[in-house]
Amino acid sequence: MGENIMRNVFCLVSLVVVLSVGSSRANLRRVEQPAKSGGSLSFLVVGDWGRKGSYNQSHVALQMGKIGEKLDIDFVVSTGDNFYDDGLTGIDDPAFHDSFVNIYTAPSLQTPWYTVLGNHDYRGDVEAQLSPTLRAIDNRWICMRSYIVNAEIVDLFFVDTTPFVDKYFIKPKDHVYDWRGVLPRKKYLKNLLMDADVALRESVAQWKIVVGHHTIKSAGHHGVTTELEKQLLPILKANGVDLYVNGHDHCLEHISSSDRMGFLTSGGGSKAWKGDMNKWDPREMKFYYDGQGFVSVQLTVGELRVVFYDAFGHVLHQWSTSKELYSAV
Repeated sequence: MGENIMRNVFCLVSLVVVLSVGSSRANLRRVEQPAKSGGSLSFLVVGDWGRKGSYNQSHVALQMGKIGEKLDIDFVVSTGDNFYDDGLTGIDDPAFHDSFVNIYTAPSLQTPWYTVLGNHDYRGDVEAQLSPTLRAIDNRWICMRSYIVNAEIVDLFFVDTTPFVDKYFIKPKDHVYDWRGVLPRKKYLKNLLMDADVALRESVAQWKIVVGHHTIKSAGHHGVTTELEKQLLPILKANGVDLYVNGHDHCLEHISSSDRMGFLTSGGGSKAWKGDMNKWDPREMKFYYDGQGFVSVQLTVGELRVVFYDAFGHVLHQWSTSKELYSAV
């Protein structure tokens, strides 16, 4: 417990330092997240959760706390859609407490929460979720548009995927999106792709994981996000990314491509879409679950291990890979 506290304090201090000086290599902000003394690392992944405890969000949170304690996790990754249905109305929106602070109360979850924005978050006050004021309210909350978490043996690249999706701009229906900081869109996306490419290319970490809200490969309701498949995926492949981790589809899912890159969906933090699954190549589809749950990731220099859990803490699927041997369990 003492080591965890020291790691978290170090992380928060590093956050202040890194955000103030920026990066000399790429324009993506960087956060330093130390690994355990033995060089290992573990974290949980949850997405599409912010419903004030409803739709089994509280059940998922309870089990996250138990698994988090068992694995001695270093942090939590949120894959977006943090507050339904329309993000936060401002920094004083009670939804921040009702859906986050008062839900994830387990001691093991009092670690940094590295968060990306989802499309529902863009329907509210985006600047509120990005504001340091929320971090002052709860110092776990770390949310930026796109950034890097340097965790020694792994670099995690968080990518703001919502601005890639054409329909939010062309056919927003009755929704109003907060595009402050994104427009002009073409320039924003060009710079983001360039920064991601440079950062991935220059990474010397043993493992590379990219986190975004939207799917690239998925048999779920939203399916393939063609804009990401066309613009982002080639960069990930060219730079040897091990995992792309996303939410958006309200399910748990594991797809493995022929080039050994894994695609994980962890979007079961609250409301799930039962029975909403499309056909997928069975050679790539390793696991699909249409209910609530979350994912754990454990890393050493030589091995990456992923476990999927349902809302009651039952293990649904396990998978591991190494730099020397690629295998599914």
